[in-house]
Amino acid sequence: MAASMYRAGSAVGRVLVRARNTSALNLKRHQSAVSYAQTLLNIPETNVSTLDNGLRVASEESGHPTCTVGVWIGAGSRYENESNNGSAYFLEHMAFKGTKKRPQATLEQEVESIGAHLNAYTSREHSAYFIKAMAKDLPKVVEILADVLQNNILSESEIERQRDVILREMEEIEFSVQDVVFDHLHRMAYQGTPLGNTVIGPSANAKNLSRKDLMEYINLHYKAPRMVLAAAGGVNHNELADLAKQHFSSISYQYEGDVVPVLAPCRFTGSEIRVRDDAMPFAHIAIAVEGASWTNPDLIPLMVANSLIGSLDRTYGGGKNVSSRLARISRENKLCESFQTFNTCYSDTGLFGIHFVTDAFNIEDMLHFAQGEWMRLCTSVTESEVNRAKNVLKTSLVEQLNGTTPLCEDIGRQLLQYGRRIHLEEWIAQIDAVDARRVREVCTKYIYDKCPAVAAVGPVEQLPDYNRTRSAMYWLRF
Repeated sequence: MAASMYRAGSAVGRVLVRARNTSALNLKRHQSAVSYAQTLLNIPETNVSTLDNGLRVASEESGHPTCTVGVWIGAGSRYENESNNGSAYFLEHMAFKGTKKRPQATLEQEVESIGAHLNAYTSREHSAYFIKAMAKDLPKVVEILADVLQNNILSESEIERQRDVILREMEEIEFSVQDVVFDHLHRMAYQGTPLGNTVIGPSANAKNLSRKDLMEYINLHYKAPRMVLAAAGGVNHNELADLAKQHFSSISYQYEGDVVPVLAPCRFTGSEIRVRDDAMPFAHIAIAVEGASWTNPDLIPLMVANSLIGSLDRTYGGGKNVSSRLARISRENKLCESFQTFNTCYSDTGLFGIHFVTDAFNIEDMLHFAQGEWMRLCTSVTESEVNRAKNVLKTSLVEQLNGTTPLCEDIGRQLLQYGRRIHLEEWIAQIDAVDARRVREVCTKYIYDKCPAVAAVGPVEQLPDYNRTRSAMYWLRF
């Protein structure tokens, strides 16, 4: 009836329709809110058990027909020294090149026969080896992972082949300017400490690392208490725990001479490096201050601040009407091609900063506005901006857990970092507890009047002197 009154042009009809639509909209919003809250509560529980040797087994059963199973190890380039830097990365390359039970061809055929995918990666503090397959093939997947980790033959011929592959990868990385900039940033921010090492290591080490060096690294760091067997998807935890006990119980938990390797403390140093190359079309600039570690309670406010500044990429269009103030200014004044904020965390430190790409003539202006945003975070950020940033951050957290592989990685990494799996509902609660005052306090603690680390590559003649950059880390206010 209301619809017919509306078509007839009746004012009463228009009011009724508006009221009905408003009520329906409010109902939908209420239902969505309830649905989201129920979704958080209905996320499967992460089951964790520990073998007698200290290896932890963690899984989250979601009922998917597929599963991802992997081993996360607390060992990366930070556990290396100058002479063996690159060992963890070298071992990643050797992971699926044959075991005592399976030559490489046999291993590849077995994996392909079940339609599985092998993968591995190395970071500064972690190494990971994982397989994605059908859930019904869980026993085979766990057995293959155990074989790869414990029975790798590390043949001399394969080591020489992978040596050449790694050297070619080093040449390719030189063309990835962003990777180069972040390696330089770590090298300056953590100079003289293991965190300053690159993951791939120097070319001299890639040429000289031997089978003995790799075996020493395995024997020193691949210990059961530093490992997590993680799984997500159609996985039954009891079955996974039984398989782990069957295949991983023989991994040692003892260190030779009872000498347990301890991470050396890393010292942050405000400093600068410039690699000037006027032939390059764009300059890549990264500036960072020391951030919070994974377990620091200041991590969440810094994550909110990170989301508040946001990011921009001109190739995707937009920018003039986005909520990020720095993105609007950059877009309207054509200050950069792109920028992104980053909040890189480690076990006892972190890097909080901005990386931007611009031409040779806008470096100074872009850096000025980026540092101005940092000062605004410390002094005048508003509740509405913080609320928007919290929503962006929560959405990002949910999106990152879409699929069995991201879930499995999240489980393995969190067990190593926190000793437990932090439920998404707990993350959301911690984010909701942050307000503008908390953001200002934490940003003042980490950013205001602190010495930054700066890395610049490309046509960087216009980059201000470090003393000028340092002086923009505070405001003279009267």
